[in-house]
Amino acid sequence: MNERLSPFEEKVWLSSPTMHGEEATYMSEAYETNWMSTVGKNINEVERLACEKVGCKCAVGLSSGTASLHMAMKLAGVKRGDKVFCSDMTFGATVNPVVYEGGIPVFIDTEYDTWNMDPVALEKAFELYPDVKVVVVAHLYGVPGKIDALKEICEKHGAVIIEDAAESLGATYKGIQTGSFGEYNAVSFNGNKIITGSSGGMLLTDDVEAANKVRKWSTQSREDAPWYQHEEIGYNYRMSNVIAGVIRGQFPYLEEHIAQKKAIYERYKEGFKNLPVTLNPYDEKNSEPNFWLSCMMINNDAMCRQVRGESESIYVKESGKTCPTEILETLAKYNAEGRPIWKPMHMQPIYRMNSFVTREGDGRAKTNAYIPGGAIGEDGKPLDVGMDIFHRGLCLPSDNKMTEEQQNKIIEIVRNCFE
Repeated sequence: MNERLSPFEEKVWLSSPTMHGEEATYMSEAYETNWMSTVGKNINEVERLACEKVGCKCAVGLSSGTASLHMAMKLAGVKRGDKVFCSDMTFGATVNPVVYEGGIPVFIDTEYDTWNMDPVALEKAFELYPDVKVVVVAHLYGVPGKIDALKEICEKHGAVIIEDAAESLGATYKGIQTGSFGEYNAVSFNGNKIITGSSGGMLLTDDVEAANKVRKWSTQSREDAPWYQHEEIGYNYRMSNVIAGVIRGQFPYLEEHIAQKKAIYERYKEGFKNLPVTLNPYDEKNSEPNFWLSCMMINNDAMCRQVRGESESIYVKESGKTCPTEILETLAKYNAEGRPIWKPMHMQPIYRMNSFVTREGDGRAKTNAYIPGGAIGEDGKPLDVGMDIFHRGLCLPSDNKMTEEQQNKIIEIVRNCFE
């Protein structure tokens, strides 16, 4: 540990809830009026606010972003044995709902420009699996993917987009909010998101009939009868009016949180000048992220040797070089939280037998283990882009309560790892 620096007295978090006071007022209102279950003014209001912000006709408050994605799979008609194209570099919650309905995820590789689904690989996937009719697109770390290109490909092949905007609430592409580009879309209010309810999520759509189906399914599919009548499978997925009170109190601060997160990103960008690293990129011409997490990727020639197993990693320190493992361990010593980049789904033990498509075809046939620099395609870039970003990337402390002084110290800690 560098003698010039000392550990933070209070932990600097990756991304923790930032509360303002109104949340407690609306929660108390639910308590005092005794609307504690899955109906009430708070739910009605957060659904209205979500529609107003995102620009969709319907919002259905649910217990989580995952529940919202599950309902989207049902709406899209995913059945047992159906293949579904999915973003590869994402959290498991993007993909698991496909399996809930018996579908089979087929993973589409990532591209370097935004770290999201590669349109070239998606087109290749349709050549391999022309019958696929559902595509699940996630926006990683609050950065919109190449939406126009992805939509054009899906429309050409008659496929429905389900948009996982769990991490990207408030982000825009060509001035349009994410969460409005798919047929069915999901956002999350989990504890570490840009605004939070401690939990909770929302299904967003312009299809009124679909929204009404989700309202029914999410409350155990009760029929309109004087007794409990059930004619189809239901779920206990509806958002509680108490949780909705927290979200209602958070919504007015969404833009403030985004501005704080953007300032963090820009300070990292300035602080890492002349280091052999890049921050998570975005299309500056067409998109405005919500900057939920600031991430970095180390240049190939500045990577020391690093090997990761299923739950452990090792590295060999080299002068002038470093790796994500060393940086994350060093941050932890100073009482700051960073994290690895999402491990791609095709590398996960549970999904290793699923198909994986790169821009040059079947990724499984190319490489299934990380090679420094990667297996190289015709464009001179690694075939397995997601694996490469995972190997060289990490998420930096991005908490919007982090002071500029604290962030400057984190920048110095990272810079020292390259000495």
